[in-house]
Amino acid sequence: MSRFPWRWLALALILALAGALRLVDLGSVRLDPFYDAAVRSMGVSWHNFFFGAYEPGGSVSIDKPPVDLWLQVASVKLLGWGPVALKLPEALAGTAAVALLYAAIRRPFGEIAGLVAALALAVLPIEVVTSRSDTMDGVMMLLLALALLLVVRACLSERHCTAWLLGAAAALGVAFDVKLLESLVALPGLAAIALLGLPRAPAPLAKASSGRPDEPSDVAATVARASGGWTLTALRLAAAAVVYVVVALAWLGATLLYPTHERPWAIGSTNGSAWNAAFVFNGSERISGKAVEVAQAPGSVTIAPPSPTRLLAGSGELPGNWLGWIALAALLLGAFALVVLVRQRAGRVPRAIAVGTLLWLLTGLVLFSQMARLHPRYVESFVPAVAAGFGIGVGLIASSPSRTRWLALPLAALLLWPLVVSVEAVRAKASDAGNVGALAPAEQRALSAYLLAHRGGARYELAAGSATAVASLIVADRLPVLMLTTYDGRPLTTVAQLRRASNRGEVRYAFLSSLCGRHPRATNAGCAPAARWVVTHATDVSQAARLRSGTLWRLP
Repeated sequence: MSRFPWRWLALALILALAGALRLVDLGSVRLDPFYDAAVRSMGVSWHNFFFGAYEPGGSVSIDKPPVDLWLQVASVKLLGWGPVALKLPEALAGTAAVALLYAAIRRPFGEIAGLVAALALAVLPIEVVTSRSDTMDGVMMLLLALALLLVVRACLSERHCTAWLLGAAAALGVAFDVKLLESLVALPGLAAIALLGLPRAPAPLAKASSGRPDEPSDVAATVARASGGWTLTALRLAAAAVVYVVVALAWLGATLLYPTHERPWAIGSTNGSAWNAAFVFNGSERISGKAVEVAQAPGSVTIAPPSPTRLLAGSGELPGNWLGWIALAALLLGAFALVVLVRQRAGRVPRAIAVGTLLWLLTGLVLFSQMARLHPRYVESFVPAVAAGFGIGVGLIASSPSRTRWLALPLAALLLWPLVVSVEAVRAKASDAGNVGALAPAEQRALSAYLLAHRGGARYELAAGSATAVASLIVADRLPVLMLTTYDGRPLTTVAQLRRASNRGEVRYAFLSSLCGRHPRATNAGCAPAARWVVTHATDVSQAARLRSGTLWRLP
């Protein structure tokens, strides 16, 4: 069999495996009510679509740019509302990223390295689980893999270097628009590849020196060529930085074109601004762990607490066999590959890619080992580096002229372990999506039935004490909801505004997921002024609606 069909057959089998792991029984995986409520609401109007509105009335929006959710809205518009349509963009993104990573690694390191890297990404359990969940991390990971491919092409191309590099910067900017600061984990590594690997076009070669003092010597000509090459690289990197910033801030900047009263209040922000939600709530507070997780019990943790061995934990929501052990193997293989390339005096581009991949991998390992607020899906920002490092190391061993090349086969066979774990995760219908705003099914049905029967022609289905408590109701009924607070008990609707809406018949009921109690806490939505007014002046109709006492109130 010739080389050409062997390569494409192997890649086709890997892509088929990746697609099967991500698409089989996709509809049975648990959904994320918070983002699904936004997808439901965004389909109501173009205003909601642009801002990522969380409820159909467009009063509040999600805490991130809605770029990924635009894909989900398109999917449900084409295929109809359902669990498969909601998760299909992520599943397809995870599959496509496998092909992109293969293309990025194959040219500088060979077929074996490209195929092993692709296989590693295809079977990595955390990537499989994330791609089967309706969160935005899988699409972000696809864009990071695309940025890697474009940077590699820029390093390998003399003629179109700048165009490829600017394309990589734009892809990385869109990744920021999808998952904000999480995407920056890839930035140091990709920048290192560009800095070290971009071609340096020499300055015009000086004529040979004839010994005259007015002619440059050979040393001077060499210095001139070198300085000219670095100057060109600096200019290219500066242009790429401009493109990245412009694309990354495009949506956030566009929101400022609308008057303040037309912008939904960004959930998680302290002032309603999408910028505040992006850089504070989803930035500094995520790293420091300052804010309590939405709908998370006090004192509970998502995964093991920060430590150097956190990603190697034996249990929890991010066990070591989902990522940590393969990441450790990739780190060792990546370091080995770099040493070999340096000793062999390999070309500029392979060395640059090895350095950048290793830096990307180390950035992810260090950050996510110490980050206070960590969800398993966050590590998507460095899984391409894990797979690439593994593939590069195995590929170099396989191409070694010494006896060590026989180690390549057992090293590649290590991927059977994550494959088995991924199959088990698929069978278990594992998901790393959040569960914010999910009412108990019986409570959901009772509340929806009662409101649809009694709300009359009110503008709002109800007033919600907490915006993050009624996501599943929004998904089910797709009706506007008046939010009394946004996040962490921050008041959004004043007592005067609630009383006015009640008097006008715009809202007839209020749903309180919590009451204030004897010891008021500022972070308790039930202690907000509007919620306390409800308890004082409204009538508790929870029993009539077959709900637990103190949850549903008929407003005066």
